[in-house]
Amino acid sequence: MQQLLVGCLLLTTCILSGQAMAAGEPRFEVVPGKATLAGNFARVQLVVSEIIDGDRSSDRSTDLTRKVLYTSLNPDVVSVSRSGELLARGNGTTRVEVMGPGGSKAVQLVEVSVSGVTADPAIGFRQQISPILSKHGCNSGSCHAAQYGKGGFKLSVFGYNADFDRKAIIRERHQRRVSLVSPRESLFLRKPTMQVPHGGGHRLDQQSVDHDILVAWLLSGAALSSGKAYEVTRLEVFPKRRVGTVGTTQQLRVIAHYNDKSIRDVTAWAKYDSMDESILEVAPSGLITTSGRGQAPVMIRFGSQADISMFVTPFATNAKLDGWKNNNFVDELAAAKFRELGIEPSGLCDDATFLRRVTLDLIGTLPSPEMARAFIDSKVPDKRQRIIDELLGLTGDPARDRFNDLYAAWWTLKWADLIRNSSNKLGEQGMWSLHNWIRESFRTNKSFDRFVGELVTAKGSIYS
Repeated sequence: MQQLLVGCLLLTTCILSGQAMAAGEPRFEVVPGKATLAGNFARVQLVVSEIIDGDRSSDRSTDLTRKVLYTSLNPDVVSVSRSGELLARGNGTTRVEVMGPGGSKAVQLVEVSVSGVTADPAIGFRQQISPILSKHGCNSGSCHAAQYGKGGFKLSVFGYNADFDRKAIIRERHQRRVSLVSPRESLFLRKPTMQVPHGGGHRLDQQSVDHDILVAWLLSGAALSSGKAYEVTRLEVFPKRRVGTVGTTQQLRVIAHYNDKSIRDVTAWAKYDSMDESILEVAPSGLITTSGRGQAPVMIRFGSQADISMFVTPFATNAKLDGWKNNNFVDELAAAKFRELGIEPSGLCDDATFLRRVTLDLIGTLPSPEMARAFIDSKVPDKRQRIIDELLGLTGDPARDRFNDLYAAWWTLKWADLIRNSSNKLGEQGMWSLHNWIRESFRTNKSFDRFVGELVTAKGSIYS
């Protein structure tokens, strides 16, 4: 009887397992699992990632955002693009079906709630228009935010002065840039869409959501604000990090956090910049494509805030660190980075090369012939560590710490350049006061955390 029960249980398990496989159990994750859209033109970017061995947080997950199939179960409430972008269409709740790639039967459903959609939306310059101008580069230093503007039209850099920008658009030049009666005929819209010649080229598609927002703003009276203007306090970027191969693609998702504790998906309006275009490229939509090997971040900006997402494309799958020895915590970090990037460190250099490098690095000069000869001829096992301590003035023996002043002078020069210590800004006396403080900090081996803390929190006269 017991054997019969066990057999039935095994048979039932096999049947259920087969049904689960037939149904196509999802092997991917959709973020967010639930989406809330508030107001006209609200957008939310879905990001679909492969689940690797049950790990939903792996930084090596493959991005499937543009490989899956999306279907809105009620297009009158929300529409969804082929790239996974949700757009509010009407108030209500519905679901978006996400079907796995390659004809897979795996399906996930995203719950969607839309509210605040009206026939006559209130659009504010601060909340909606300024981010659009930033996104399309209109208020960058190379365009209308140049010192004297472009073509008689000037905006503030990155939209820091919304009131000034709004007045420049709707008031200057006898209000020639906008038509509140026929918004689509406004010069403000006809130029970036290249309906009339524009020195900045084609910046805006007439069929885009951003164009619709600009039209709605003019129709609603071109207000400065659609309500209380909340400040962006931080950005949240997903994913924060990815490891892949050359040709890897990844869709980013950007969430803005405001000082009233509210959040908003701003993926469509954030500005993206590759910090190394030889390693990765980024599209205006936030789609990353790796094009070279190495490590590089993407900078994401929205409002007054910025964040980064890091991408790593290893040179090899494994890095052999045979013979590598960690002498301090910095070496531990270096070894971890070598392994991550698939780079094998160079072999140990000879004594003459080491001495030349360490003296140039620490005191900014070559060693004397006598110093070089003595170091090369020395048979002391730890002579390299000893010479480092001598150059840094850490031995405690005045006779051996003779390079301390040279070290302090050389690194004071570096830091003075870094923090722009100049008599043009501080005057002669102020410049020398700061110079001497930096030099004394290095001469006495002040820790960097204390050095930076004192520099940042300093108060009072620059002469003290």
